Amino acid sequence: MKIQSGRAGQPRRQQSPIVPSGGHSAGGSTRRHLIALAATLLVGSSLLSGCAAGSEEAQDAPTREVTDVEGTRMDVPVEPQRVVTLSEPTLDGALALGITPVGTVAGRGQSAAPAYLGDAAAEIPVLGTIANPDYEAIATADPDLILVDGTSINNAEVMGVLRKIAPTYYAGYAGGSWRATFGQVALALNQVEAGETVQDDYDAHVRDVAATLTDQADETFSIVRWQGGSASVILKELPAGMALEDLGLARPAGQDRRGRGHSEPVSLENLAEIDADHMFFGTLGGASEGNRDAGGASDAESARAALADAREVPGFSTLAAVRNDQVYVVDGSLWTSTGGPLLMRGLVDSVKENLS
Repeated sequence: MKIQSGRAGQPRRQQSPIVPSGGHSAGGSTRRHLIALAATLLVGSSLLSGCAAGSEEAQDAPTREVTDVEGTRMDVPVEPQRVVTLSEPTLDGALALGITPVGTVAGRGQSAAPAYLGDAAAEIPVLGTIANPDYEAIATADPDLILVDGTSINNAEVMGVLRKIAPTYYAGYAGGSWRATFGQVALALNQVEAGETVQDDYDAHVRDVAATLTDQADETFSIVRWQGGSASVILKELPAGMALEDLGLARPAGQDRRGRGHSEPVSLENLAEIDADHMFFGTLGGASEGNRDAGGASDAESARAALADAREVPGFSTLAAVRNDQVYVVDGSLWTSTGGPLLMRGLVDSVKENLS
């Protein structure tokens, strides 16, 4: 049964938890061939056929028509029961709305769900990694709705495979507003009003925390991701940069701008570019832009080890934030990744904790 109105019906509600891009090289051609092969195998398999058909109950469930940010129309359940989220922002957004997905992908640079989400996501099955979803595992999860965005999927062929499994809603773009992506997640889940309440609560929390930071009004704040022996800076288009801006905290001149949707590498000869009165310092496992062989993990302990390594790099110890002991070791899964309202609230709380 199809319901035309996008606002008809109310999805199941759970108590919200309280917790703080593909290229076109020769390798890309091979990857596209493998994607097409995977699609063919999936479409022809009894596994996919069973999941696409779904249970009688699922087929009888009312649906509503929605249009995602790319302009793709689709029918989705009025009350989604088996949501799969294939990015950090869509996972974060679903949890903020009180819906626990039946599957997700590992957090960026991690082997499990994003660590910053804690127990709220710890038991959710992992169905692949960022940009590399496990199609068979996703099909086995029998989703009635898949949520993705540009921080994880930027490939029409991948979207085509996913849409043969279940309605797949593209919620936003890499480097875009977390609010816009979260609003799209809320729309897909038929939780628009609840989404507005979540954002209002975040804004009120920001005002409360900002009122405690007036002593730092004339100081500057740098956000550094240290990986594989070198630095990258996080600029204003990523969540950590957005959080500082929301709190009214200034960035040094070189960081007072938007970037390209990921941390930007800084050469060791130009370490002065990462300096400020205060520095939030984290790391994140796995390769980074401009440093494909980087390793490591994302927790605060790993950041402390990375900071010890950084102190051995010529020029690092002469930075003002380092000399004045105003470098704050932070959880990289929170500070150097992507997410939604739960991530943003966690960032605001981390700023308050470190500056208090």
